[in-house]
This record gives sequence, structure tokens and C-alpha cells, in this order.
Amino acid sequence: QVQLVESGGGLVQPGGSLRLSCAASGGTFSDHYMAWFRQAPGKEREFVAAITGSGIPLNYPDSVKGRFTISRDNAENTVSLQMDSLKPEDTAVYYCAAAFLAPVGITTTKGYDYWGQGTQVTVSS
Repeated sequence: QVQLVESGGGLVQPGGSLRLSCAASGGTFSDHYMAWFRQAPGKEREFVAAITGSGIPLNYPDSVKGRFTISRDNAENTVSLQMDSLKPEDTAVYYCAAAFLAPVGITTTKGYDYWGQGTQVTVSS
């Protein structure tokens, strides 16, 4: 059983930056793909970024490509999401997710076995 705890959310002005972190416990961290999803009010949860167990980032969706960067530290059992050039449409609850080995659907919520409780990111002036 893997437990995930996100941190780092908050209020930021458009064009600003935030760095989210997710601390994992339980299981062997490097055996898990890690991902970030987000969910805005009234919308479905959407894929933001994913990274393999060895630290290779996967393709980002166009909505965040060039602005967001996922990374992981297998020694510290953490995964991070660096968010730059933030826009109001990035406002959402951001969730950390984990999947043992390679998920069947990397960009789908069904591909992941474990989820954090989420952290709110609000981009507003």
C-alpha cells in the first residue's frame, strides 16, 4: 500500500510559478510510475504529467507543455511538479498518483492505483 501526500499549492498571480511536491511512503518507490493530474470545478480530472520509475518524463499534454516539468527523487521518495508561466486556466486541485510498474493507461485515471488527497492551486490577480 502506497500513501501519497501533496504539498506546495497556493495562490499565485498569472505568470508566476509554483512547485508542487508529493511524498510517498510504503512500497518500493522506484517500482512506480508517478503522475500529476488536476481537476477544476465542474470538470473531469485531467492528466498533467507522468514520469517513469527511473526518472524519464513522458510527453506532456499541449495545455502544459513547455511550462510544467515533472521530476522525481528516488532517494527521497518524492515527485515534484515545477509549474511556470501559470495561467488562470491552471486553477485546479492537483493530485499526485502512483501506478505499480507501467500503467495500462498512462494518461487516464484508471491507470493509477494510489492517489493523494490533492492540493489547491489558484492562479488569479
